This record gives sequence, structure tokens and C-alpha cells, in this order.
Amino acid sequence: MKPSGTVQDLKLSFFSQRMPAPIRLRELIRTIRTARTQAEEREMIQKECAAIRSSFREEDNTYRCRNVAKLLYMHMLGYPAHFGQLECLKLIASQKFTDKRIGYLGAMLLLDERQDVHLLMTNCIKNDLNHSTQYVQGLALCTLGCMGSSEMCRDLAGEVEKLLKTSNSYLRKKAALCAVHVIRKVPELMEMFLPATKNLLNEKNHGVLHTSVVLLTEMCERSPDMLAHFRKLVPQLVRILKNLIMSGYSPEHDVSGISDPFLQVRILRLLRILGRNDDDSSEAMNDILAQVATNTETSKNVGNAILYETVLTIMDIKSESGLRVLAINILGRFLLNNDKNIRYVALTSLLKTVQTDHNAVQRHRSTIVDCLKDLDVSIKRRAMELSFALVNGNNVRGMMKELLYFLDSCEPEFKADCASGIFLAAEKYAPSKRWHIDTIMRVLTTAGSYVRDDAVPNLIQLITNSVEMHAYTVQRLYKAILGDYSQQPLVQVASWCIGEYGDLLVSGQCEEEEPIQVTEDEVLDILESVLISNMSASVTRGYALTAIMKLSTRFTCTVKPALLERMPVMEKVTTNGPAEIVQTNGETEPAVLETKPPPSGPQPASQANDLLDLLGGSDITPVIPTAPTSKPASAGGELLDLLGDLNLTGSPVSAPAPQIAQPPFLLDGLSSQPIFNDIATGIPSITAYNKNGLKIDFTFERSNTNPSVTVITIQASNSTELEMTDFVFQAAVPKTFQLQLLSPSSSVIPAFNSGTITQVIKVLNPQKQQLRMRIKLTYNHKGSAMQDLAEVNNFPPQSWQ
Repeated sequence: MKPSGTVQDLKLSFFSQRMPAPIRLRELIRTIRTARTQAEEREMIQKECAAIRSSFREEDNTYRCRNVAKLLYMHMLGYPAHFGQLECLKLIASQKFTDKRIGYLGAMLLLDERQDVHLLMTNCIKNDLNHSTQYVQGLALCTLGCMGSSEMCRDLAGEVEKLLKTSNSYLRKKAALCAVHVIRKVPELMEMFLPATKNLLNEKNHGVLHTSVVLLTEMCERSPDMLAHFRKLVPQLVRILKNLIMSGYSPEHDVSGISDPFLQVRILRLLRILGRNDDDSSEAMNDILAQVATNTETSKNVGNAILYETVLTIMDIKSESGLRVLAINILGRFLLNNDKNIRYVALTSLLKTVQTDHNAVQRHRSTIVDCLKDLDVSIKRRAMELSFALVNGNNVRGMMKELLYFLDSCEPEFKADCASGIFLAAEKYAPSKRWHIDTIMRVLTTAGSYVRDDAVPNLIQLITNSVEMHAYTVQRLYKAILGDYSQQPLVQVASWCIGEYGDLLVSGQCEEEEPIQVTEDEVLDILESVLISNMSASVTRGYALTAIMKLSTRFTCTVKPALLERMPVMEKVTTNGPAEIVQTNGETEPAVLETKPPPSGPQPASQANDLLDLLGGSDITPVIPTAPTSKPASAGGELLDLLGDLNLTGSPVSAPAPQIAQPPFLLDGLSSQPIFNDIATGIPSITAYNKNGLKIDFTFERSNTNPSVTVITIQASNSTELEMTDFVFQAAVPKTFQLQLLSPSSSVIPAFNSGTITQVIKVLNPQKQQLRMRIKLTYNHKGSAMQDLAEVNNFPPQSWQ
């Protein structure tokens, strides 16, 4: 009996019985849009992807095109669709145009040049570039120009060059764009396309002319030889541009009454490249640029786009001075536009040209200053930068007045840059010393702590050099900080000036203005308030302390000169069994030292504030670094009470400290080196911190004099290319421990691991508990103040058992 159909018919019939026909793309889109939640949409996509995968496994040729189209839609929604790559290649190899179209589209979306599947595509694209149908050839050109790899471009460049010479305008415009991609991928193939570009600008077809200009621009930007070769085309480009603005290319390419703006912009860009650094080419295009600048309508954005390209071309070539003034005036009109993008573009362009055409930009100074009041932060920043560029000796008073007003009202992110700009401008163009000082004072009182750290020493140097203004300056600074210590740069400069010129402050003499009547006690009270203020940074307290020391030589009534007299003879304490030996001037005598209770009375709140960030709970005791005091070193029992509760509220402690005897190990801190006898080695070291190039290692030693004392030596190293300065290491431990931090070997960590800072920590652990420690690191690096917190919990058991 003869079968009723072929094997293929039976196979299709079998598949149709097993699997229903997949839904169409429109139905899928409609279904997905009905999803009320993201989870519901994801479920729909997963279900459809499973059906598509099954269809691909069954080699279903009937609905492959439909399935790939749906897969591309899901890819555009952000869902993975990589499993459809090979199906795209199968569609490209199909003889049906609809299959090829979806296949090439899928290849452009799902493939990139890093994937090996490109090797399979090269032959398909080569065959289609020689296809008898122009639309198939166009698909191949578009795909090659979109995602062709360097190898594909080398293999198919000859086919592209052949199509670039064809008489078919549809293929020529696509071949020109494909040639741009080939040149970007393989620049050495540029000369291959040179013969085909000779007659491109004579083309009457709009698409071919447009793409030809794009191709010429790419070649001129990438090769100086091509640039010199195509400079002879300037007159032809000028003629094309003139025809565009006079009569138009064709009405169908007009936009808002502007003749073919896209082609105009492309030609202006090519002219800018050809006229750069060339007198003849620049002179040939001066007239047409003036016509475009004066005849283009500015009521529409499309006209503003042409004007902007015209301005860029005028400013980039060797144009006439009158033409440059015209270009800057166009940018000035842009500043009055309601569109924020246009105003931003104008400010950016003016900022680029202000150095070469300063006077022309100055004419629009008032409009530029008005942009400082704009609500858009990007426009504000550009206006601020341009305003500082416009400051000179003639307008410095007026411009500084506007910029100081801006500094007073601007957002915090502008204050640091604005303050620095005012300092530089005032230093360069100040009309008088008093005006300079007044301007600086205004910035210090307005910008507050936003003034950069490097400004303080520069301002002090300026004040020092203004000898005749010392009395006036110190009076102004004294009045500025009365009752307000929140603005640290102001307080630092004021403290330095009070310490240096305090005698002028209390003398009651000032030629510049009516002097104020201040007593020595009032001046010292101000400096003392700075010292105890919880708003004062450590650097600010240093300025205040230095000022008090200076005043000891300037004030005769209130400051005792004995404070800075020569230190008395130091007593050296050594350990010899239960008795302590005190050595003075070479004589020794045994003496049993009594441990004195810590001093009672108020302690500065800053001691708590320095480590406040390190404290995470009530069971943490911060460490107070050992520092020289005004008392002799023999008073070892009067060290700070490390066991007492520190007041962490930011105010001085009013209650006396508890009378707890100092442990013996604290007496070791009186010497510059740790005192211990035979050291028990064998405790492994650890890395406590390793971040941003800063590495801190802990090594451990055990003192035989007190087995409960562990001596930790920290070593800080710096692997970056710049040194780290003002390095400070702070630590805190639970209250069951006692901790003493000795002075570091230096405050500067050299770069490239060329040196280290060492510092000794002594930990008393009488209960033999596991050690925990929190550390705080502060330092300056690359001009920025750095700060970080860390917790160290990986101490080896040998260090605390």
C-alpha cells in the first residue's frame, strides 16, 4: 500500500500533534502587559522561555522566526536570551527574507565581537553582501557595521569597498556607514576606501551625502595624511552649506523651518576639523560661518543646535576677531534662554574661550553672575568657575561682592571651592591691604569649617606680611570668635594672631578703627575657652596652647614666666625586685615607691571626645596616650586614672575620680622605652589593619616583671606612592583591662614601604580574659584627611593566657 505523504509531511504532522502552535509576538506582548506585579511578569516570561526552548530542541523550522522574535522582545525587557544565539545563525542561513531579517536583528542584539560564533557568521555575511537582492545586502551591511569584529572587518572590507562604488544609492549610504565601523576597528584599512571617497560629495542623494560627510570626518580625525588630503574639499563643503541655508536641500528634510539641520551640523563639524591650524582653510569658511550665525532662527532648539556647532567651529579655527566676538555674543544670548541645557552649554563654552577672548566674555559678566542664582546645581558650578575666571584688577571689588553673597547662600558642596577661589583672587587682585584682610575675614566667618586646611597657613603668612595691619587684624579676629568656636579655621587663625600680636590687642591702639578695650585676663579666658570647648579639634587646641605660651613673653601681669623655664633634673626609676631604686645625678638609693592615687578634679571633656567614636558600649575604656605633663616624671603615681569612668557627654567631669591605686606596670611608661627583663618570645604576630595602602602589624612580648602585662608593638607601613602625615593611632579596650599607649616614633609614614612608625601599647590583663580592642586611625593622605575605625579580635591566645 502506497503512503499517503512524504516523510517530512508525516514529521510535521507528528509535531503538530505533540506541540500546539506558539502564540504570536503581539499576543505575548499583550499578555505580559496584563501582569500586575513583577513576579507575575517573571512567571509569564519563564513559562514562555520554557516553551521556546522545547521548540528549539525539536528543531522546529516552522516557528523558529516567531520564537526568536519573542525572545528578542524578552531580551529588551531585561531577561536572559543567550540560548537563542545559534537559532539566529540558522535564520541568517535561511533563504527567506523574513527569516534573515529576524536573524540579523537577533545577531546585532544577542552577539558581540568577543564570542567565537562570529566565525560562523563571516561566510553568511559575505554571501549576503553579494546577494542579488539589495535589501539582503543592506541587512548584511547593517549587521557588519554594528557588531563586526576586527577579524570580520579585515575579511569583508573588500566587499564593503566594492559596494561603496556601486551606483545603487541605497547600498552606498549603508556601505559608507559600514566603512566607518571598519575604519574604527582596523585603522590601517583606511587607504582602501580613499579611491571610493573622491566623488562622494557630488552625490545628489541626501542619504549618501550625509553618510559621506560622516565617513570623511572619521578619516580626517584618525589620520593627519587624510586631513591634509581632504582640505582641498573645503570650497565644495562651503558651497553645499551655502545652498542648504539659502535654498534648502529638499523640503522633506526640513525640521521646524530649518533646512536639513542634521546635514548642516555634520558639515560644520567637518569644517571645524579641516580648518583647525590652517589659515587658508579658515579664511575660506569665514564668510559662510558668519552667514550661518546671522541667518539661523533661534526660536527653536534645532536652530540653537546649529548655532552651537557654528560657535564651536568659529572658536576652533583661525577665524577673524569680529567673527569670534559674534560667536561669544551668541553664547551670551544662550544664557538668557529658558532651557537649562542651553544655559549650561553656553557657560561651558564660555569657560573654554575666556582665556583667549577675555574682553569679549567680560561684556556678558552681569548675565553670568545672574546664573549664580539659578536653582540648577550644574549651572551654578559652571557660573562660579566662569565668574572666577572673569575676575581682574578692574572688577575685583564688584565680583568679590557677588561671590561673597553667593558663598553665604550656596549649598555646602560649593563652599570649599568658592572660598578657595576667593582667597586666590583676593591675593592676586587685592586693591589694598585692608580690603584684602576684610575679604578674608568675611570668608572665614561665612564659610566656617568648609575652608580647606591649607588656607590657614597661607592666611597666617599674608597677615604676617601686612605689618601695618597687625593691630587691626587681631582686633577683628578677636571680636569674630567671641562666644563662637564652631568655625575651626577662623579660630585657628585668630588663636595664632592673638598669640603673636596679643600685646597690640590689649594696648588699646589701632589706627584703622576705634580700638576695643580688652584686658589680659579676658584674652586668656578666650584661649582657655577654646581649649575646653568640645567643638575644638586637636589642631585648634594646639594653636591655642601655642598662643598661651607666646603670651607668657608678651603679657607681664597674668602669665607666669616660670611656666617655660628650664626643666628640673629628671629622676630615673629602675626595677630591682620588690624595692624601687631612684637614681638622681649618679647616686642611687633604695626606696619603696608608694603608688599615689590619681588626682581628683575636673578633667577636660576633650579626653573623652577624642575616642568617642571608638566606644560602642559602657564596658569600653578609652586609652589616654602618655604625654609629658608640667609635673616631674617622678610623679608616676599621678598618671591619668585609666580605670575610672570617663564622662562621654562632651562636658567636663564634675565629680572627683575614684581613689584607685595605679598598677605597677603603669610606672614603666615614665621612660621612653618599655621596661621589661627577659622577654618570652614565641607569640605569633598579627595584622590588625590593612586598607587603602596602610598596614598595621601587632607583635607581642611578655614582661617577666608582671606576667599579666602584655607589651604590644605596632608597626605602621605605607605601600602607596605618597607619604601619610599627621598619623595618630588610638585604641580602646573593655573595662576589665588596663591599657597604656606610649608616644609613637614619628607622625609620618614613608611611601613605598620604605619605613615604618612604631608605637608601644601595654595591656594589663589580670583576669586572663580574651583581649578585644577597637582602634581609630587618623592621617592625611594626598591632601585629604582620612579617618577609619576597626575592631581587632584575632589576638593569639598566647598574648592573653
